[in-house]
Amino acid sequence: MEWNINYLPFIYALIILVATLVIGYLFSRIFNRIIRNSTGIIKNDPTKYQFLRHIITALIYLVGFGIAVFQFDSLKALAGSMLAGAGIVAVAVGFASQHALSNIISGVFLILFKPYRINDRIVIKETLQGVVEDITLRHTVIRDFQNRRIVIPNSIISNEVIINSDLEDERVCRFINIGISYDSDVQKAKAIMQEEALQHPLRIDARTSEQIENGAEEVTVRLISFGDSSVNLRAWAWAANQADGFVMECDLLESIKARFDAEGIEIPFPYRTVVFKNKLPLDN
Repeated sequence: MEWNINYLPFIYALIILVATLVIGYLFSRIFNRIIRNSTGIIKNDPTKYQFLRHIITALIYLVGFGIAVFQFDSLKALAGSMLAGAGIVAVAVGFASQHALSNIISGVFLILFKPYRINDRIVIKETLQGVVEDITLRHTVIRDFQNRRIVIPNSIISNEVIINSDLEDERVCRFINIGISYDSDVQKAKAIMQEEALQHPLRIDARTSEQIENGAEEVTVRLISFGDSSVNLRAWAWAANQADGFVMECDLLESIKARFDAEGIEIPFPYRTVVFKNKLPLDN
């Protein structure tokens, strides 16, 4: 008995599948390279383009796989039968993929309203923080400051309170908080903190033209509270962005500590007084 098998549909389907994979891969790589270059050269926001890349890549795979399937006559008939019951299938798929659809819709809203963008520094739930690395059809990828990736579904992150350090204005004000002892010279300590902040290369002048005309100081230092063993001072120092602000704060804490040590201003630590009582002899 002879088997008459037509191999052409299999060959065509295989060629289409391979071409789809290659085209999808090359498109994703080339488009991603274009996004990186345009972001670096003209400081363009890559968020919507990255999301568009994911959508077009998904469409390439979907169309390619669909064309490959329709190379087989038997599968064409099956597709026709499925279309006849499209209503039932749509309901079933809707229930099965409601979370996936919710993530896609949430991702579209994130792109439209932009509570955060790629390369923004954000904080979520006060514990998860890092730089937004990608926004896909399903989830948002955040790179934390230990180079780990935090993957959060779009439907979840869209309902969270987000602290965005780079939204609209990237400048950041860092609080330089230092406590000195009660017998230290407060005015001298304030002057030292102000001098060190003004000398730091990452500090910027964030005063408005009106504040400059009114003679407002570039760096303000105030006594903010009295502690159990310290007088607490705070300096307001501005930096161009969150990363510069963190470095500036660390440097200022170190340089102010060195100045305080050199000029006899004490940074106190808690004192404890221990009282020993001798047991009194019993009366005879």
